[in-house]
Amino acid sequence: MRQEPDRVDWVRCIPFIVLHAGCFGVIWVGASATAVWTAVALYFLRMFAVTGIYHRYFSHKTYSTSRAGQFLLALWGGTTVQRGGLWWAYHHRHHHKHSDDPEDAHSPHVHGFWWSHIGWITSRRNFPTDYSTIRDLAKYPELVWLNRFDTVVPALFALSLFGAGAALETWAPGLGTDRWQLLVWGFFISTTALFHGTSCINSMAHLMGRRRFNTSDDSRNSFILALICLGEGWHNNHHRYQSSTRNGFYWWEIDPTYYGLKVLSWTGFIWGLKPVPRSIMEEAARADHNASIAAAQRAAAVHPELSPLAKVVPAAAAIAVATATAAQAELPKKAAGPALHQNVPGQVETPPPPA
Repeated sequence: MRQEPDRVDWVRCIPFIVLHAGCFGVIWVGASATAVWTAVALYFLRMFAVTGIYHRYFSHKTYSTSRAGQFLLALWGGTTVQRGGLWWAYHHRHHHKHSDDPEDAHSPHVHGFWWSHIGWITSRRNFPTDYSTIRDLAKYPELVWLNRFDTVVPALFALSLFGAGAALETWAPGLGTDRWQLLVWGFFISTTALFHGTSCINSMAHLMGRRRFNTSDDSRNSFILALICLGEGWHNNHHRYQSSTRNGFYWWEIDPTYYGLKVLSWTGFIWGLKPVPRSIMEEAARADHNASIAAAQRAAAVHPELSPLAKVVPAAAAIAVATATAAQAELPKKAAGPALHQNVPGQVETPPPPA
């Protein structure tokens, strides 16, 4: 199957069609504050599952947990409706190995925007999981089971939302929601937004933003994508050093996923969060310094009238002329003062004349 050419398999499109079509249910179920805020909360809770669990744990092992903790993380990840953690990790590791080359399944430079955003996941070629590349995960049968039956957790998650809505409809009618409304908002709308938010990293994080590190691909850092995807927008940082738990290397590069993982580490549920090495931070500082100089030079070339030198040089010239004029003026001679104020030979070197 991996040898097949890239093309849309319409059977694989059915889940995406159903997911998006379910959002139109809002026409019949309406909206309530409870349902809308549930959708928002589930978006961020499950985005954390994508970024902090599927990405930073299963794909890169940037921290450690117990076997039971690993299973619970996989269950949490399953609610994202982005297939199993092992499939996710396999494809992501493959992406790093072949980033932006013809083997990269979702490079926008190779396949275009829409294929990298959604098309690649509908291809039969990208459906299997190559367990030989993720042996560190494939040795756990419970993870393999969740990966093989990757529709079980999403189905149970949808049913639980339906049940929660029914319970609220019965016991808390003042909240103004019901079973169908909570299902539409909490599952269909929230999951659709989650899918497209995650896909923005594939389709846009190699197109928009700034490159700090000169990596072999076209990965970029984007503040906007960092907001949408809880810190995953610092994609160029990540491609330079994949083993760090944090993607935002500086305090101003917001990384909510890292903050959440840090809090989890305080509970003892996870541990061994991997930092950014000093050598990488020094490389980042040099890159930022060089980028600042290059930006100033470009600005001066494009808008010379706005260059700081355009203002500094005339002022300096005026000061120099005034100084020279004052030096030539006839002033009354003063008696010699203390030696401290004299040009004492041997203590002050006279600079050689210019060549």
